[in-house]
This record gives sequence, C-alpha cells and structure tokens, in this order.
Amino acid sequence: MPTLTLPILQAAVTGTAAAFRARTELQPVGGEGTPVFPATYEGGKYATVGYRVEPDTGRKLADSVVIDSVQSQANRMELALQDAWEAGEIELPVIEVDFANCNLEKSVRVTSLEAPHRVADAILRDSLLEGVPFRQSAEGRRLDTVDQRNATALFELCPTALLFGLWDSTGPKGGLGAKFQRAIVSEILGYNVQLGVRTASRIDPLQIMKDSAKIYIAKAGEPLRWTADESRAQLQKGKPVPFGKDGKPSEVNHGNVTPSFQDGGVTLQRAVQSTVISLPALRRLKFPVSPGSTPVASMDQAARTTLAALGLCAATLVRHDGCDLRSRCQLVPTQKAQWELLDEPGTEPKVFELSRAQAIELFAAAINAARHAGLVWRSTKLSLTPSPELVDLVRKSQELAVSTAVAEEG
Repeated sequence: MPTLTLPILQAAVTGTAAAFRARTELQPVGGEGTPVFPATYEGGKYATVGYRVEPDTGRKLADSVVIDSVQSQANRMELALQDAWEAGEIELPVIEVDFANCNLEKSVRVTSLEAPHRVADAILRDSLLEGVPFRQSAEGRRLDTVDQRNATALFELCPTALLFGLWDSTGPKGGLGAKFQRAIVSEILGYNVQLGVRTASRIDPLQIMKDSAKIYIAKAGEPLRWTADESRAQLQKGKPVPFGKDGKPSEVNHGNVTPSFQDGGVTLQRAVQSTVISLPALRRLKFPVSPGSTPVASMDQAARTTLAALGLCAATLVRHDGCDLRSRCQLVPTQKAQWELLDEPGTEPKVFELSRAQAIELFAAAINAARHAGLVWRSTKLSLTPSPELVDLVRKSQELAVSTAVAEEG
C-alpha cells in the first residue's frame, strides 16, 4: 500500500478530488457481544435511528446508535493535536489563557484547542493581549473581517477553526459574525443494536443499617462533618440539622445500596468509525496577503494543502491514541487504518497508508511549503492574560462550587 506523500496531497487538493475518507470497523475490547455504553444525551437517552420494541419478546432494538458524535470526535482530535504540540512533535498556532497566578482555588489553563468556540470563545474574548481586550487588540481585530474569501488571519491565529468549523457569534458582529463549516467530520456509529440494562448496587462491609442512627451536620470544630450525637450537631431554630435529605447513614456514604437495574448499554453487530475531509470545503477558502487584495493562487493552494495535512494528522493521532471513549466503552479496530482518496467518479478510490510518524512528517512538509509560498505559520503560542473581571467570575464560581458541595453533603 503506498504512503500518502506531500505531492500526492497537493495534487488532490488542487485537482477535482472530493474527499479523503477513512472507514474502520471496530468491536468492543471485551469481544463480540460485549455491552458498550454509547454517548448519552438529555434525560440519559441514546441517539438511535430506527428505534423499536419487538411485540413478542419486548426486546428494544435500533438500526443504529451514535457511539461517539461528530462534536465529540472533533474535541478528541483537537486534544490529540494539543498533546502532540505540547510534546514538541508538531508546530501549531495556539492561543492560550493561563490563570496560574490568579490566586484561584484551582489553577486553570485554556487553549484555543480546548475552548468550545475555538478562537471565537468568550474565554479568549474576555482576556487581554498586552493589557488590551483580545478582540480590541491589533491581532484580535483581524478576526472581525474574516470570511471564506479572506481566511488569512484565521490561518495565522487559529487554523484549526478552518478545519473544525467556527461561528463568531460572540464577537462584535454577534449573530452576523463569520461562519466556517466543518471541513473534517468524524463519528462512530453502532449498527444492528439491542439496548440492554445496567445494574447498580453496593455492599457495605460494615453492614450499617439504614435505621441504625440519625445523622446530623456536626458543629464547627468537630473532627468529622457529621455526627450521630445530637449534642454535637449544628442547630437551626434550636433543633439539630439532619445531614443531607433525611439524615440516613447513606447520606454520608455508609450502608448498602439496594441492587437495581435500568436501561443502559447496548450490544451491536458492528461499529464503524468514519472520517471524511472535504476538499471542496477547503477549496472555497482564499488567503489574500491583506483584506481586499487579489488572492495569489500559489498561496491559496499551499494554505489549503496545509489544512488538509492538519486534518490527516489530527485524525491519525486520535486513532493512534486508541478508542477508549468513556467508562465501559472501549473499542478496538478489526483492520488496519487506511485512507481512501475519492476522485474520478466511477473509479475505485486510491488507497494510502499513513502512520503516526508519517502523518506528522507530512504535516511538517506542508507547513514548510506554506512558508515558502509566503504564508505565516506561527511557531510560538500567543499568550493572553485573563481580565480581572473574568478572574473574579471564575473565583466566585469556584467558591460557589466548594460551598455547594459542602451544603449538598450536609
């Protein structure tokens, strides 16, 4: 199987090819028939297609279920890029907001690869670049004029936004802010699904009975936050305050949990991870030297090729990291990963291999070609400082989280 090289990638991007596609069949790491737990949505529900209940058996079936969504896969790819960037394996323009010296309960650092809205996120908007609000700084103001025909600023500041999509809805233009569609889409679906059940229980080795004592919130200065002694309990209107909802030992995590079961998990015939990089989506992007100037074809092609290489690298990195998606949802591929180039209609796709090392090498070669064409590719991060208002909001939120947790436990 041939390796995907820079000349092949350049020819695909400049030509008429439709997409690069990778489809990989997966199975549960525990083996065929092992239950897996898909992504859950509002109300703990799964995203199923063709849901039905067999009238004779009562079995709950579905044609397919979302194991990992497009949005989740995008986040995983961005985090894989961040890991490689932090390890010095790849060059990538990244914007960072660091709360390390802000005297918070918990230090926080957020990059443009982690922020939900990427470079357009409110966290970056409400941070400062050399004392100026980011979107009012010289760099930030460049984002006000970006669109598909003027994507140069995004290429320099946050190229992942051109790949994974962006809507600048929180910027100066509000809902009229720039929109960029996803150029890379990946998801994992399970097919021929039977919905299962999950169980819950806990056996207390101390065998503490639920009616053995009334548990109260302890007075300040007591060694534990709870007590079964009314004389050592906090008082409210002259009465000891129960711990939790009803003051049972289970409120302080003692005692048995009665075994129970409810809907949860699925068994499936097969799962498929599908990743597509749209080349027409990249071809719509233009990269003029300055807003309003005539684009240079060689710069456009070099930028598009770099974005395609970035997508191939991101998808390869995340596949190399494995498919342990969440608790009780680890999948393994049943075949070697490969990329198909969908080009001439009616012809078989060309197939290429791309290892992790080869993907990183291809990405680096594309970056060098872009620089040679006259494009800017930042090799150092752009560091922002959180505004005092943002720091204060985070501090109050953390303090509330701590006090709420104590109140809920008490």
